[in-house]
Amino acid sequence: MITPASSEESRSAAEIVAAEWSDVLSYGRDIIDPAVPRVAYQHPSLRELWPMVSHGVLYLSRCTRYPWSRDIGTAFPQGGGGYRIRRESDRTMLGEVDTVEEAYALIAAGLPDGCGPAIDGTADDLRSCAGLGREA
Repeated sequence: MITPASSEESRSAAEIVAAEWSDVLSYGRDIIDPAVPRVAYQHPSLRELWPMVSHGVLYLSRCTRYPWSRDIGTAFPQGGGGYRIRRESDRTMLGEVDTVEEAYALIAAGLPDGCGPAIDGTADDLRSCAGLGREA
């Protein structure tokens, strides 16, 4: 017997990512400084990635499901102002900058080679796309 796919299964990865960005862009100051996702969203290459927020920090992933990829830089706000940008996959410090605009420009410039739109899957699924240059 064939059953209709759930709405989640029938949506494309791009639609899933767009819906999550819509949610993240609507968050108030109680969750994240609204300027952060707005600035990140201005970069077309970052807009294609899966956004998520934890403890007031915006994280980006190349996949829509846990475990997420950890190879995209993350901007951590500093107590004295500015941002420290770090990539978790190899614990590389990408830099320290004064503004949120500089932070996301640095993140966009430091995307992994072959980084394309997020896939509907996990970081393990990215590894299976090795021929597409999508290693996690």
